[in-house]
Amino acid sequence: MGNEAPRAATDLAEVDYGAVQSSTEFQRLRRTHRSFVFPVLGACLVWYFAYVLLATYAHDFMATPVFGSVNLGMVLGMAQVVTTFAVTTWYVHYANRRLDPLAAEIRDGIEDGTFQNGTFTNEESR
Repeated sequence: MGNEAPRAATDLAEVDYGAVQSSTEFQRLRRTHRSFVFPVLGACLVWYFAYVLLATYAHDFMATPVFGSVNLGMVLGMAQVVTTFAVTTWYVHYANRRLDPLAAEIRDGIEDGTFQNGTFTNEESR
């Protein structure tokens, strides 16, 4: 994906990006991306703000010993870091499986000339 030779600047100037953006294929890509990102972002924000609010207002709860000198606040703080890595891994897997094929389809249509006037002209091959 990142190792292909770059296209000539004149080729890129000929692409009608507005038509690409309004195409059903691009809208499907955006919808697929948003159907993952918005719910996961919402859940992560709720989890983050819950942690911040607990750390701010529930001192006794966060100071609850778990083992040794490790308290619940430390465990939940580390869980924030683990959550970040887990969501990143999940998104990469999702993008590789669902988003990249859609983006490749659009890019290939632009590069091989089957995408013209806001639609793919060779629909039977898709």
